Amino acid sequence: MEDDVFCKIINGQIPCYKIYEDENVLAFLDSSQVTPGHTLVVSKKHYDNFLSVPQKEMHDVMDVAQKIGQIQIEILHAEGVNILTNCYEAAGQSVMHFHVHVIPRYSDNRDRLVIEMKPADEKDLNLPTLQQKLQFKK
Repeated sequence: MEDDVFCKIINGQIPCYKIYEDENVLAFLDSSQVTPGHTLVVSKKHYDNFLSVPQKEMHDVMDVAQKIGQIQIEILHAEGVNILTNCYEAAGQSVMHFHVHVIPRYSDNRDRLVIEMKPADEKDLNLPTLQQKLQFKK
């Protein structure tokens, strides 16, 4: 097991505000709240990020993230929820341990987290190779 901050939280070496826990998943409030209720959902087994986690563990984490998002809307009266994960430093990952952010959104905090979508130039995407690589084997 790695020695990152999430492993230390899972092992009880660092305290956290637990929201949910089972044998495979731990969910706790992020210490840097983007909005009130911002929760991290982590796999108890160490994987560097979403791209390296096996499907079962990914599904365990995502199932909990979905439930937390539903409850944030019901109990916290959030008007929406962002569910996101970052892979590698270039994408904003600061703790190299698979985790999902569940961020409740309210109309008065739209500027607290901004993800801007812009059209891509197709010639930069190498679409034929991308499409070929994404053909899933059945």
